[in-house]
Amino acid sequence: MAGTQDHPGEQTAQDPVRLIAVRESPLSLDEVFRVVGDPAAGGIALFVGTVRNHDGGSDVDALGYSSHPSAEAEMRRVAEKVVAEYPVRALAAVHRVGDLAVGDLAVVVAVSCPHRAEAFAACRKLIDDLKHEVPIWKHQMFSDGTDEWVGAC
Repeated sequence: MAGTQDHPGEQTAQDPVRLIAVRESPLSLDEVFRVVGDPAAGGIALFVGTVRNHDGGSDVDALGYSSHPSAEAEMRRVAEKVVAEYPVRALAAVHRVGDLAVGDLAVVVAVSCPHRAEAFAACRKLIDDLKHEVPIWKHQMFSDGTDEWVGAC
């Protein structure tokens, strides 16, 4: 009897990195969710980062994201590391740049895997590494008139 790994659905997906983008336009949960769909995936984990109204004890009115020209290439490198470490069927990561308001979507990442535990772990690795390694910077504007730059996502 063939083992689980012999089933075609357990084999590595041909091109699991389906969407990598840095965009000035609003992000779509539906788009990201749709592109990570895969018939061999039993779990999809999706993370959405939004602009919150506070940081470090100060009220945030708005913020802007800017990126280095290499940001998409770095996102792809991070995504490929996740694919190499987990049984990813499909993966997507999009980050917004430009001026955002409180409540706007700043980043959406999703990963589909054969099982939920793998999907959660891969998604967590993807967003954590993206925040630490991709050259995207946040400029926060506070209610008291001060501002602050925060490096790498």
